[in-house]
Amino acid sequence: MIRAACGLHGLFITLEGGEGAGKSVQLEALAAELSGQGREVVTTREPGGTPLGERLREILLGLDSDLDPLAEAMLFAAARAELVTAVIKPALDLGDFVICDRYSDSTVAYQGYASGVDLMSIGQLNQIATGGLISDLTVLLDLPVEEGLRRSGGADRFESEDAAFHERVRAGYLALAEYDTERWLVVDATQPPETVTATILERVEALL
Repeated sequence: MIRAACGLHGLFITLEGGEGAGKSVQLEALAAELSGQGREVVTTREPGGTPLGERLREILLGLDSDLDPLAEAMLFAAARAELVTAVIKPALDLGDFVICDRYSDSTVAYQGYASGVDLMSIGQLNQIATGGLISDLTVLLDLPVEEGLRRSGGADRFESEDAAFHERVRAGYLALAEYDTERWLVVDATQPPETVTATILERVEALL
């Protein structure tokens, strides 16, 4: 696998977690803090971040979509491949910071642990889609499923899944984080947002 930090200042940070964990809030807060330090910051999201990704997002998250989990994984991989090629890698090559709301670990948690797609197959898909590019830091915003669903309100297809599905997602994320403690930072997302941001920034500074 290829670590993202290829220059003196570039860094690739991904935000992961279940529904309602506060990923978009933390993305905005981190970007503001790092930009305030004079760093060039690119923010993006999965699925999305490119014209193709945004069109696939409508399909994947739409309440009227009924997709097989393997088909889901393959569509996520297609959106990811485009995002890496068009947005993430060019920014990292310039030495920018990239912060992404979800990345390849989401497919492992949602389509793998929660939906039963073979984890080895997902690993192969992710390898192809990313060209082996992994984050320097993956932040897991962890909170109880009931609280996350209360916050999210069931606005898309994944948010409307039952609690058992989301418990499997959470368990999958925690298993991934336990397996690779060097790359992952698990943060209690029930804390005030500013406390969460400060915890993440402390880890970012340590990486620098």
